[in-house]
Amino acid sequence: MANLALRSLTKSYGSTEVLHGISLDVSDGEFVVFVGPSGCGKSTTLRLIAGLEETTSGIIEIGDREVNNLEPKERDIAMVFQNYAIYPHMSVKKNIAFGLRSSKMPKADKEKRIQEVAGILDMTELLDRKPSQLSGGQRQRVAIGRAMVRDPAVFLFDEPLSNLDAQLRTQMRLEIKRLHQRVGSTIIFVTHDQVEAMTMADRIVIMKDGHIQQVGTPSEVYHKPANTFVARFIGAPSMNLLPASMSGEMICLTGGRQVEVTLKELPSGKDVLVGVRPDDLLPDDVNPVISGKVTVLEPLGPETLIYVETASGEIIAEADGRSPPRVGDTVNLGAGPEHLHVFDAKTGEALT
Repeated sequence: MANLALRSLTKSYGSTEVLHGISLDVSDGEFVVFVGPSGCGKSTTLRLIAGLEETTSGIIEIGDREVNNLEPKERDIAMVFQNYAIYPHMSVKKNIAFGLRSSKMPKADKEKRIQEVAGILDMTELLDRKPSQLSGGQRQRVAIGRAMVRDPAVFLFDEPLSNLDAQLRTQMRLEIKRLHQRVGSTIIFVTHDQVEAMTMADRIVIMKDGHIQQVGTPSEVYHKPANTFVARFIGAPSMNLLPASMSGEMICLTGGRQVEVTLKELPSGKDVLVGVRPDDLLPDDVNPVISGKVTVLEPLGPETLIYVETASGEIIAEADGRSPPRVGDTVNLGAGPEHLHVFDAKTGEALT
């Protein structure tokens, strides 16, 4: 295991710069997930760490050792790819052992290491099978085992679950998280799925257009988004953003009511966006923030998502699944001041 550091990392293809000086420190044993939309630079960052591409500028350190000029095999990393990349003609055991092909470890030690890894991954009974005899989740575990057997300083996962169906993806998320808890390895995991990021990470790195937008724990990026991009990207459904303006210490919602929030000093009349997550916006006839007509219901069992057309546009709120309003009803919606997020309307930066 080892710590990892990125220092002002850039990457250009010709005149097109795709990474714009990103910096990050990853602690020994930390599980860090890079997440963002397609083309944001997360996979490029992973490939630079792995040594599969050259950096344009900046420094990569693994275990306090600069690795920019080292070949991938010299960086003490192991990578698990999206498409498994296991050999169909080899048994599970030989596929796992392939990770040790260049090792000078004695044969008996190699055998012991293979058995240890198979035990951790619950694959001891599958060692003699071929990949064609395995399920998708088992094949992914073989790929993980081939990486684990080398005992690398850093594990790199490049969207390893995107080819699996929804149920298997959920199962593999849990298995990888349990594996990290048992082994304590440093893991860099790339995904476009914010649910994977929220459920697996110690910290999340949210990227957009080659820039890091925010780094924080799942709780921090969900409850304290740094800007409107993070607010909308993290969470399903995404955060509602309502146009408003400042009036002293109060915020006046367009088509809504005045709401008091704690802000940095701002001139009266400044345009802002008020963010509120659907699970914090509930029917409230006593202290409503905004009102509108219900247009769509999405029953989810214990709760129902309600889509409401307001003077500020369509917003999403949450109601009790046992007694939700009906389509066409006019509802009053409220949220506590602690659940309201205020962003600069021009820059998108958080002001609360």
